[in-house]
Amino acid sequence: MSAAMADGDELRAPEFPANFQWLNTDKPLALRALKGKIVLLDFWTYGCINCMHILPDLHKLERKYPKELVVIGVHSAKFENERDTENIRNAMLRYNIEHPVLVDQGMRVWDDYTIRAWPTFVLIDPAGRIVGATSGEGNYEVLDETIAKVAKQFRAKGLLDETPLKLALDAAKTPQTALWYPGKVLADETSGNLFIADSNHNRVIVADLNGKVMAVAGSGERGLKDGAFSEAQFSNPQGMALRRDGDNLTLFVADTNNHAIRALDLMKATVTTIAGSGAQAEWGGKGGIGTKAVLSSPWDLLLRGDELFIAMAGPHQIWRMDLKTKQVAPYAGSGREARQDGTLRDSGFAQPSGLASDGKTLFVADSEISAIRAVDLPGSGNAVRTLAGGDLFDFGDRDGQGDTVRLQHPLGLALQGGVLYVADTYNSKIKTLDPNSGTVKTWLGGKGDADGAIPKFYEPGGLSFAGGKLFVADTNNHKIRVIDVATKATTTLDLENLPAPLPAEPDHPVRPQKADNTIVLPVTKLAPGKGELVLDLQLPAQHHLNIEAPQRVQMRVEGAGAKLGKAELRDKAVTLPLRVPLEVAGTGEGAVIVSLGLSYCSDARGVCKVRALRFKAPFAVEADGGKEIVVRRSVE
Repeated sequence: MSAAMADGDELRAPEFPANFQWLNTDKPLALRALKGKIVLLDFWTYGCINCMHILPDLHKLERKYPKELVVIGVHSAKFENERDTENIRNAMLRYNIEHPVLVDQGMRVWDDYTIRAWPTFVLIDPAGRIVGATSGEGNYEVLDETIAKVAKQFRAKGLLDETPLKLALDAAKTPQTALWYPGKVLADETSGNLFIADSNHNRVIVADLNGKVMAVAGSGERGLKDGAFSEAQFSNPQGMALRRDGDNLTLFVADTNNHAIRALDLMKATVTTIAGSGAQAEWGGKGGIGTKAVLSSPWDLLLRGDELFIAMAGPHQIWRMDLKTKQVAPYAGSGREARQDGTLRDSGFAQPSGLASDGKTLFVADSEISAIRAVDLPGSGNAVRTLAGGDLFDFGDRDGQGDTVRLQHPLGLALQGGVLYVADTYNSKIKTLDPNSGTVKTWLGGKGDADGAIPKFYEPGGLSFAGGKLFVADTNNHKIRVIDVATKATTTLDLENLPAPLPAEPDHPVRPQKADNTIVLPVTKLAPGKGELVLDLQLPAQHHLNIEAPQRVQMRVEGAGAKLGKAELRDKAVTLPLRVPLEVAGTGEGAVIVSLGLSYCSDARGVCKVRALRFKAPFAVEADGGKEIVVRRSVE
């Protein structure tokens, strides 16, 4: 590490200012009170993709040195919107940050430490002296090596405090809602489907346009795993694109934190990784073939024939995947973070995060320069130009034309009737852009949470049109909004039968509470002796279980008084009605918990769906009780 700061006092670390706000702790922290600890300061701002990329390294360090090390995030905001403490708190929850965060008002701490870039790390030893500083990504090894060396030195002197720091994490007191920071939404009028990237639940929801949930892909556990919808794993899925091949539908998903592109076969209810190895590409990456290609934070997708265009936020480029050959490679952008118009190769982007197209031009929400760009598609030219907005530090909330426009970190685009609708995310507004004139007008919004004729949004991230309605992923409100384009009347979509993700082993010490969609049945009286659990689930008329897709039923007993003959059934062993033996004791009470992942198909159309259901069937053992616990329910 380089010692980037010197003050003549053995590189003494400046103390934190008094009366600044803190998150993830119940009291302000002070360096003098952390004497004996190794302290790592992470200077970050929450819209910065590079700041997101280093979080896995921080998690690894926190777990490797749980007693010796204290990581402190110093949030020094770039955008005006990022200065608000509640907005920072939401970002902290989105990114699963579990260390204290200091809200750096007016960038005072930034100045005290003479920081020049996001992210920058400053390492402080147990005596309160600065060991060194380093900036950017890819610094895990040097941080790990230096922390180990400092710990060894101070442990030998008896000056290392190895008592873990107690924290009061905001996540522990924040119950999750049915959706948790949904990032993107895709509405398809032809199939009547609505796809929702339930990003922080690490799953993709398949519903109809009225909100009736038909399937959920992803167990809720963060990871990179292919397979049946009920078992697959995602990590912060974002943008989506739909492909039709006869009756078959394939949904492509930008699995952002897995640095991968996933394909969801909606007929077979399976998930397959088609691009990305799971590792993050270094700067200057050239792609590759399928899962051998190394990607970096794909954020949105757009399909054009057999070409899948990718807003690759990490390297500040637009990439393209040939779905026939599986070749993935940069299409536009040099990789330099900048607003640079010009040829496809020489142009510069800054964290592209949203895509739309008229068939000839690819429109890009270029979030870090708060601008909307236009990119020629193959056969249409070789140019990138800016339609509206400024440069890296030109942002705000101003309607107008071309370069006079000021947006603030836009993330989503949708094209309808020749007009681009822009999710001006950090302004919490929806704006319109005329691609021909570059004229931008505020259409709806402003920070808040309100339906009706004057709706409010909170950092919306995704937009999509179907049936004269604009669907909005209202990210920080954890909702999907539906706007009648003709009247601007706005409602919140009620998602019917949306299951909670199946319980997963936490990968962090504390996680927010999950919304509980368990169906609780009335208490059943059971007589001692042999009995049965009967799952009498009624599929819709003219539907059958899909014997070619994985089925799963998991069962367990809470409390005392009964034992199940089986704990789990899979695939062809799952038939309806399902009967499972019960051994009932002489006394006791409890509940049978049943979690199901079922795939079923239409007899006529061949369209298949997946449903995840969870039941709690309480029981009490009594002499005059019956012999069965019956779960009788319609699947839809």
